[in-house]
Amino acid sequence: VQLQASGGGLVQPGGSLRVSCAASGFTLDYYTIGWFRQASGKEREFVATISWKDVTTWYGDSVKGRFTISRGKAKNTVSLQMNSLKPEDTAVYYCAVYDSGSVHYTGSYPYWGQGTLVTVSS
Repeated sequence: VQLQASGGGLVQPGGSLRVSCAASGFTLDYYTIGWFRQASGKEREFVATISWKDVTTWYGDSVKGRFTISRGKAKNTVSLQMNSLKPEDTAVYYCAVYDSGSVHYTGSYPYWGQGTLVTVSS
């Protein structure tokens, strides 16, 4: 099981960016997938999750209305579209495979990919 996040970069406040999570070794479409982020010196924070079969999505309060999680157009990917970005969105963004428990907790996700850095700055 391998996950890889990509698409991070430098963006100005108010701008948009899309990060993607690609899987190898298994079919991402069959799993509930989440995004978390970790800013320097802070704990990893829940961002968004999309359920298997795309029935339900969950969002952290700090990103609700600005970020959208979806199955990517490319096969076996999950994307996170980030709009109206703020400097406080600066973090390393990670995708993970959900197992059980609350979708908001890192412990509910046994498999993690390497993150991608998003920097929001003018």
